[in-house]
Amino acid sequence: MLYSKKKIALVDCNSFYVSCERLFNPSIIKKPVVVLSSNDGCVISRSMEAKKLGIKMGEPYFKVKKIVKENDVKTFSTNFALYGDISRRVMRTLKQFSPQMEIYSIDEAFLDLSSIKDEDLLEHGYKIRKTILKWTGIPTSIGIAKTKTLSKAANYIAKKDKSGVVDLINIKKIDEFLSEIKINDVWGVGKQLTKLYIKNGINTACDLKNVNNGWIKKNTNVFGSRTAMELKGIPCVSLDPHEEKRKSCCVSRSFGKKIIKLEDLNEAVAIHCLNAAEKIRLDDQTVKRITVFIRTSPFQTDKDFYSNSKSMDLPIRTNDSIVLLKHSLIALKSIFKKGYKYQKAGIIFSNLKDVKIYNKNLFSSINDEEKRTKLMQAIDHTNIKYGRHSLSIAQAGLGKKINTKRQHSSKINTACFTFLPTVRIV
Repeated sequence: MLYSKKKIALVDCNSFYVSCERLFNPSIIKKPVVVLSSNDGCVISRSMEAKKLGIKMGEPYFKVKKIVKENDVKTFSTNFALYGDISRRVMRTLKQFSPQMEIYSIDEAFLDLSSIKDEDLLEHGYKIRKTILKWTGIPTSIGIAKTKTLSKAANYIAKKDKSGVVDLINIKKIDEFLSEIKINDVWGVGKQLTKLYIKNGINTACDLKNVNNGWIKKNTNVFGSRTAMELKGIPCVSLDPHEEKRKSCCVSRSFGKKIIKLEDLNEAVAIHCLNAAEKIRLDDQTVKRITVFIRTSPFQTDKDFYSNSKSMDLPIRTNDSIVLLKHSLIALKSIFKKGYKYQKAGIIFSNLKDVKIYNKNLFSSINDEEKRTKLMQAIDHTNIKYGRHSLSIAQAGLGKKINTKRQHSSKINTACFTFLPTVRIV
């Protein structure tokens, strides 16, 4: 028996990164397509055609190169600027269908459809799906249920359904649908819980739904209990329409070629620092603690593996790129060791707070702080208008980019007129 009166829809973009690439390249529609992670390392998005070839999510690219070559699989490097822009368009479209919406990820959002009559839910789902496809070109799957976990399950089934929409609210035999979902595919069930459940004969979402509450409480944690209750139709995870500001910010990247010199690492960390600083300024945040980390490849055989990090607490909260860069390079210098071939470097800003909540620097004048703030605003404005790093700091390199592998990039830029569709009037 289901207890919740809520009606929650999960809208999930199908093979989102692939779908974004297909928007500007119709020739690859209905063809096998994969999108690779940063540095072309592994597969992070697959078309349905690529899935049928046996290409798995997260599989290293070098392991699937043979399949790619033999089946003429179209391959693309990540283009997060494109994916982020398309995502914003999808989310703006979704907002008109519900005043209560929670953006869950770059390609997923929960909608509160409690105001819609039960008998109209399925038709409403079709309308949402049709509108998103028409306005953005992105195909979606929609699962509707009485809790967030059940809507996730419904969405899982919807991806395999031709209609693309599944409503579990108006279905009496819900157990039949939940029996199709393996326990490791249930939202909120990790590796450790999966092992425990399978060991005790709980192999599907239906098994977990019908398991004794006492056993769940005794053998699992609060997350396990919550998931089981949600599958029964008892809401334990509320819809959160308010976007929380980030509590930390991490920017990192693997290098296409190994880096040996400190000067090159300085440049890489400098670029990461400036990117992170720009992000927190756009969110009106300041940082108190910075962490710089570097590592060699764990797979190299000619040298011992080396990985290290250094954290520093800043004297005062700030989002000033110059100040942050100064401390970041000091941290990097303290952990750098000669003789190693570095594969990755990154920076983490933690203990982020709203820009209104910060400690004043007692040793600088108000006038100096205002000048620095205006300088950062000018840099951000210029880079937004003319492209990232159009105006930068010398330590980040003079137009030189971090050496990364992006051999399959489509180089699509939605902010450039070159990529706008051409219309010919006859």
